[in-house]
Amino acid sequence: MSAVPDRDAARTAATLAEAIPYIRRFAGAVIVVKFGGSTLGDADLGPETVLDRFAMDVVLMRSVGMLPVVVHGGGPQIGALMERLGKTPEFRDGQRVTDAETLDIARMVLVGKVNREIVGALNLHAPVAVGLSGEDVGFITAVERDPALGFVGDVESVDPVLLRHLLAEGLVPVVATIAPDASGQAYNINADAVAGAIAESLSARRLIFLTDVSGVRTDPGDPTSVVSSTTAGALEALVGTGAIVGGMIPKARACARAVRHGVEAGHILDGRVEHALLLELFTESGVGTMVVAS
Repeated sequence: MSAVPDRDAARTAATLAEAIPYIRRFAGAVIVVKFGGSTLGDADLGPETVLDRFAMDVVLMRSVGMLPVVVHGGGPQIGALMERLGKTPEFRDGQRVTDAETLDIARMVLVGKVNREIVGALNLHAPVAVGLSGEDVGFITAVERDPALGFVGDVESVDPVLLRHLLAEGLVPVVATIAPDASGQAYNINADAVAGAIAESLSARRLIFLTDVSGVRTDPGDPTSVVSSTTAGALEALVGTGAIVGGMIPKARACARAVRHGVEAGHILDGRVEHALLLELFTESGVGTMVVAS
């Protein structure tokens, strides 16, 4: 064996040493992770996919004593299946109009496809993942957002009992965001909003959004304008000035609300970065934007 240490091995050892205090800090902590549909659909990165690497990160988090809860979207996948079925998506103010047929498609994609893919990827590394939706024991209750949008809902309430039970058993809940209202009618709910509501209900230590951008930008057209940390108020101000646009708006709003309601910090980062979750949680510099109350 060579007496000269391998540089890559030395860097790995240094990273592991840096991670030790963070592993101790987050032992037993609930970490809610929203895994975006845009991230899930990204191209393969070498021999592994973004989903493969995400699954490894989540299983490692669980292995060192953290309590991850995964919430996922699937908008691009819903749109793709609608097109395959010859149904043209309709949007109003950037929101998908969801009639009864579109709701069936959304349920098939979110519960029957995307949820199973994530559960399968996690269980490939360790038998820990359990798939569910807001319809299971009605742990999420929805309310209609706008009759003009059809079966699009908002979160009315979250009962965390089921999630707490699964976490106590050492399992990782993977949540699809279909949920019923008080009458039993199902609705499709924005996954960012669901992740935020679940984080609040569990008094999570962290709420993390994995997306396809590197974090919060003060200038949406300038990738170099990403801020490493900000406050809820500053984040809302960026929404108000138009610096945060499109799919980043619900993430920003969910982050701001969550950190004002008991979640220690929120994070927005690029889920395509190799082991982004571990780098954000276990290193000093992180790889995205951290949001705190003030």
